[in-house]
Amino acid sequence: MGSVLALSSGLGHQNWPFSSDTPPSRWDTHPAHWDSPPRWERRDGRLPNPGSFHSLHRSCKEVFPQQIEGVKMIVNKTLSSFFKVSHTLHLSAVSPSYYRFHVEHLQSDNYSKEKDAPALIGEMDSSGSLNAHALLHISERVRARTVFQTQQSQFVTWQFETEYRASDFTAAVTVANPDILRESVILVAHFLQSVSSGLVLGGELVYHRGRAEEGGILTLAGQYSRPNWVATLNAGKGGAHASYYHRANKQIQVGVEFEASTRTHETTTSFGYQMELPEANMVFRGMINSRCIIGGVLEKRLTPLPATLIMGAFVNHRGDKLQVGLGVNVG
Repeated sequence: MGSVLALSSGLGHQNWPFSSDTPPSRWDTHPAHWDSPPRWERRDGRLPNPGSFHSLHRSCKEVFPQQIEGVKMIVNKTLSSFFKVSHTLHLSAVSPSYYRFHVEHLQSDNYSKEKDAPALIGEMDSSGSLNAHALLHISERVRARTVFQTQQSQFVTWQFETEYRASDFTAAVTVANPDILRESVILVAHFLQSVSSGLVLGGELVYHRGRAEEGGILTLAGQYSRPNWVATLNAGKGGAHASYYHRANKQIQVGVEFEASTRTHETTTSFGYQMELPEANMVFRGMINSRCIIGGVLEKRLTPLPATLIMGAFVNHRGDKLQVGLGVNVG
């Protein structure tokens, strides 16, 4: 149910290191090219479009390191200007090892403006599980997205989303897992409005209906941004999620996250940072949180080879656990 979980901004969906949850697919959130440029880049005096609801906390989350464990090798190959494939092999002693094949058929920006051609994304792993996306620009302001996900031979997710982007607001509606026989459906509505050049207000409404239960969750959201920092807050019946992102200079970025869940009655505070060393072709990301988890990932570009070496380690002092990973990204 990865994609369905990603529909809601509810808490507890982030996979921390040492979590037993399955790591999300790379498209559980909206693709990066769906997001608008930073709002402070608009200098024409008009209120900018606030972007997607899914990307409110993206600036802060990108500072934190992604968990790496075991040995992973990724080979990327661009077959044409529109067609890309990648092969991923992951060997792990903690979770099941797997092979994953990923393919993308994306249109260039100039081509997409002239033709309403969809972007198609597909992925299948060695267990037979399939993920498929279709992204379509219906018009300059309207975009549609369809997602299908299977777990081996069982369908687990089928969702349809439509997003409308006006000059100063974004509205989106998603229908997930509609089932007439079981009389169940999940409806998600998003709305974001630019109040000023730096302030965005909006909300999310998640409605679920089934034979045995029916309910909804309303979450309010706000974001205030300046050229070098962004503060974001989501609060609702399910809990609260606050983040702060700050770019200290060209090399250093930091982020702080606070999450509180009324369902699990847990709170987590996390601090992450990213340091770029262009002269050494290296990027280091580190994090520490209130669960006594400390981790870091180092990415080293192996010039002149088209490859990146990735090394990471995460330590859970409270659980007395250690995870070490090594990876190579080619292409």
